[in-house]
Amino acid sequence: MSHDANEAPSEATPLQRETQQYQTVLHRDSSHNNAIPPSSSVSSSNTSASSVLPPSGAASSEREPIVSTTNGRKTARTNTKMDDTKKVLLKVGFDFLILCCVGFPILIFFVAGDPFKRGFFCDDESLMHPFHDSTVTNWMLYIIGLALPIIVILLTEVIRGRRKTSEAHPLKVWNYDIPFWVVQAYKSIGMFGFGAAVSQLLTDVGKYTIGRLRPHFFDVCQPKMRDGTFCNDTINQGKYITDFECTSLKSSTRMLKEMRLSFPSGHSSFSMYTLVFCAIFLQARMNWRGSKLLKHFLQFLLILLAWYTCLSRISDYKHHWSDVLSGAVLGATVAIVVSNFCTDLFSMARKRAQGPIASSLPQTRYELSTNHANGN
Repeated sequence: MSHDANEAPSEATPLQRETQQYQTVLHRDSSHNNAIPPSSSVSSSNTSASSVLPPSGAASSEREPIVSTTNGRKTARTNTKMDDTKKVLLKVGFDFLILCCVGFPILIFFVAGDPFKRGFFCDDESLMHPFHDSTVTNWMLYIIGLALPIIVILLTEVIRGRRKTSEAHPLKVWNYDIPFWVVQAYKSIGMFGFGAAVSQLLTDVGKYTIGRLRPHFFDVCQPKMRDGTFCNDTINQGKYITDFECTSLKSSTRMLKEMRLSFPSGHSSFSMYTLVFCAIFLQARMNWRGSKLLKHFLQFLLILLAWYTCLSRISDYKHHWSDVLSGAVLGATVAIVVSNFCTDLFSMARKRAQGPIASSLPQTRYELSTNHANGN
């Protein structure tokens, strides 16, 4: 029984049928190319071949048109990347809501917080220091603790974004591609702000719960007992006094509230958190090969600023030494926890460290190179 030349045998496999169909299409296209001028024959042939069988191993882009041939007719469809605006806005809004949940109690403490009413002894020398203006004022603290780390994070991510390329597709918001360094900076600054709010909230809880008097308590308050006596009267010597009122004319209502918020030190916890976090960020992100000491020198400067801020609180008689120590430990602890367990700063290092066999981990630069990985 005879078969037509273009008809596949009944026992042909699927692969043979597809190959025969492909040859048929090429034969039909070549017959059309005979009527096309020689100048355009090459481009037509390339277009036909690429439309039927794409190059092996080539991944189609999400934005390039995909051309297919069906019964001699070419149809084009474009696989466009979906817009990420809704997803990004939901994520940013949810992050902002969580940040407000942590930051709103801080505002409540500042506006309407009432610290614990702790008493005193009239012969307590630790409360007899004079009032002194702060060496590191609030606006200086905000510049050192907020502006400086944010600038460092932004500059670092911009430089890394120009030197390194990411295989992940950029986010598309309102038809604009968001650069990869913007996403990384958002993550780092967002976690930095979250940790700062957590550190400050923990500090305020300690301040308003303990209600420890500051070293300049007597100078700011000048307490007067309910019976009209003062600490100079012998009747009050060695007596723990809780019922009193402040008679100082140079003290404002805010100062009278702040005199009970000595433990722990807010300046110490805030400066330690922000600058220790910034130093850890540099450790994870800064990989300049020009000088190995530059990164560590910058880290030293950051820790030095935090240390000086802590010491100034003692010399200004704003806090007792134990208040400063507690605040510094609190801030540094939150910085270490947030940077190591809440961010992805060390995610690549963890992946390398969690290999299947510890002995197979690379130990030298040569073992990290591509030549060693290829067995050369």
